[in-house]
Amino acid sequence: MIIDFHTHAFSDKIVEKAMGSLTQTSGIKPYTNGTISGLLEHMDKCGVDKSVVLPIATKPSQQKIINSWAQEIMSDRIYPFGSVHPDAKDACDELVQIKKSGLYGVKLHPDYQNFFADDEKAYPIYEKCEKLGLPVLFHAGYDPLSPDKVHGKPKAFAQVHKDFPKLTIILAHLGGMYRWEQVERYIAGTDGEIYLDVSFTSGEIGQKILERIIQKHGTDRILMASDCPWDSPANEISMIKKLDISEDDKEKILYKNAARLLKLQLSQ
Repeated sequence: MIIDFHTHAFSDKIVEKAMGSLTQTSGIKPYTNGTISGLLEHMDKCGVDKSVVLPIATKPSQQKIINSWAQEIMSDRIYPFGSVHPDAKDACDELVQIKKSGLYGVKLHPDYQNFFADDEKAYPIYEKCEKLGLPVLFHAGYDPLSPDKVHGKPKAFAQVHKDFPKLTIILAHLGGMYRWEQVERYIAGTDGEIYLDVSFTSGEIGQKILERIIQKHGTDRILMASDCPWDSPANEISMIKKLDISEDDKEKILYKNAARLLKLQLSQ
């Protein structure tokens, strides 16, 4: 069993425009065409059983449209999160609808949504998610959209965790893309419901710091993730399988931790 906790796809109405824009911004050739069918095809190719899909509301007006689409794509293989925008006046009301609809959590992207992770304007969202029991998955660290301004720094996430200790926080890119020394200092080993996904880290992170962070934080709170279509899950799967840890710990990272967060009943 393998669960990819960090993937992206788009509705057929916007996929061409979205993929074109993101490809130009990132300079990365995608592994899929950006559709759900393309994602499923690549999952089959890589041996991935289930994927979490993470839409992002880049404008307040997109919330309801995106969350409605997320509900439509839900299946026994696709586990979508919803999204809200910190500048939306009805963000907290929309979180209630996300919970009622059965979506599995909330994706926030500080760079694309133009807020700093520890900005108090986002605190009502964190507070509401904490009360509703909705996990929040953040983009963390560098993003090519704003290369000179990191909106989600490890130290800021440590403060959010301190202020909302019961909130389940999932930090993409092992806690902070290209900010792994800060992750090791401020995040790794922190008690509580704060998880690190390994999306887009294969070939980017040094082996020694990768292993130090995982050892310090514990394999119970590390999640297999790829950032597909911008990376292939095959790369992160291979990276995990090469780690000098037990087979049981590898299984925790590859699917058991994700299954617990998603509240899945697995036969294995």
